[in-house]
Amino acid sequence: MTNDEIRELIQLVIETGVAELEVERGEDRVRIRRGSGAQEGYQPNATHVHDVAPPAPAPAAPAPAKTEKPAAKSGPDLVFVKSPIVGTFYESASPDSPPFARIGDHVTPGKVLCIIESMKLMNEIEADAAGVIESKLVENGQAVEYGEALFGIRPV
Repeated sequence: MTNDEIRELIQLVIETGVAELEVERGEDRVRIRRGSGAQEGYQPNATHVHDVAPPAPAPAAPAPAKTEKPAAKSGPDLVFVKSPIVGTFYESASPDSPPFARIGDHVTPGKVLCIIESMKLMNEIEADAAGVIESKLVENGQAVEYGEALFGIRPV
């Protein structure tokens, strides 16, 4: 593995927030753990485990005003669309495109609601039920975990 590939893996760990990532390619093996202070140099063509501590994230900027997210509604009447993977939530196909779905939109099963980027792959997340979107539970560009609720849909 090259240093650039290792840097890319470190960036992936930072962006997704996973605690540990291990990649093996041939005789090379790289393990990246968040919060570990140990660091070992890279030597090609040798069996090595690299414990690399990603840099601490920069202090978060103040959150922008949330104009689209009303008070979170819950209850037995809402169906939650959950993330099937760890990744980054995007509400549209590109920064210039309108969101796939907005609060108040009527959706049907199979309607694309958002994209979750994971390992540079864009995964379309679709509605499982017909209904009205009552709440959007994550912000554009936010990292999401497996099973995290993304939208609340009131079935109709």
